[in-house]
Amino acid sequence: MAGYPVFRPVADHALLVDFGDRIDKAVHDEVLRLDAGLSAQSVPGFLEAVPAYVNILIRFDPMVTDHGAVEAALRRLIAAPGSAPKAGQVREVRVCYDADLALDLPGVAEATGLDAEDVIAAHLAGDYRVYMYGFAPGYAYMAGVPEKIRVPRKTAPVRDIAAGSVMIAGPQCLVTTMVMPTGWWVIGRSPTRILDGGEGDRPFLFDVGDSVRFTRISRAEFEAESAR
Repeated sequence: MAGYPVFRPVADHALLVDFGDRIDKAVHDEVLRLDAGLSAQSVPGFLEAVPAYVNILIRFDPMVTDHGAVEAALRRLIAAPGSAPKAGQVREVRVCYDADLALDLPGVAEATGLDAEDVIAAHLAGDYRVYMYGFAPGYAYMAGVPEKIRVPRKTAPVRDIAAGSVMIAGPQCLVTTMVMPTGWWVIGRSPTRILDGGEGDRPFLFDVGDSVRFTRISRAEFEAESAR
């Protein structure tokens, strides 16, 4: 994208690298490519990379290096010939769209001029990708909501939204991992465990860059899987 990347210092120990200004798979591919490059090559003082929708935060040890040296190293990585970012895994999330679990399904249907079954069908047909984690543990922000069911966030948040709620706002989709307030639209609920509570080697189901496929299940299947 013209004018990018842009490098911005963050405090004395980090650098934010922007690759664009909108949610876009090609922009995110650049984020993932730099993330992979940092994993493959040594950058003095490098501590951590945190990828997001359009940028990546690079943390470093200010006792070892500084913003200028890190930026120079990152520019070399970006300019170097690179392969396409590693393809993510395809992850399945099972969803029940029953009325009491899909509190905002009627509202989305009304806002989009569709009926509830059309909203569900559109949601299931979306091409979802995990772009970042943020806000709360296990909150994997995805993009890929089809245009026809995109609705803006609510003007005020709603309290006590259940864990496992499947929510949309604009092009984004998310599955909650705990009871939280939200201004997003709840269109279903999933028994699929996204956050394992720190019990295993993988605390989260998804990696950034993974694709997600939503699968519809019955209430009986939802209850059985939730009880496990």
